[in-house]
Amino acid sequence: MTLRVTDLAVARGGVPVLDGVFFAIEPGAALILRGPNGAGKTTLLRCIAGLQPPLSGQIDGAEETIAYAGHADGLKAMLSVRENLTFWAQVFGQRDISDALAAYDLEPLQDRLAGTLSAGQKRRLGLARLMVTGRPIWVLDEPTVSLDAAAV
Repeated sequence: MTLRVTDLAVARGGVPVLDGVFFAIEPGAALILRGPNGAGKTTLLRCIAGLQPPLSGQIDGAEETIAYAGHADGLKAMLSVRENLTFWAQVFGQRDISDALAAYDLEPLQDRLAGTLSAGQKRRLGLARLMVTGRPIWVLDEPTVSLDAAAV
């Protein structure tokens, strides 16, 4: 499924920050946003993910297909790695978390409480959380923060 953004305008705090944004992302492709702090990257990503409305324009291919990961990893500190992934899998009607545990090298950590993980381990768990949603489009805001070179 192609994600297509046409003539999108977004605002932060009621102040327009981006206007005339166009792009299309085909399956298997990636789009990387770069720019200085405050340029509107997070605002654009939140809009694409459906977390805030655009001022104008259109987003096609996003409904029920996007999993979003922002600066917070969406984890419950008092649940284990396995329990966190199981919870999110069930929220999205999924069951199997084994591929996510393996893909993000979390199998050895599956019984540890999320709150006791290092920042990089939490980030890997947060990304594994997206995998168990079953959603094909991932919108990631600074996904490599706290990751070591091997995890990136």
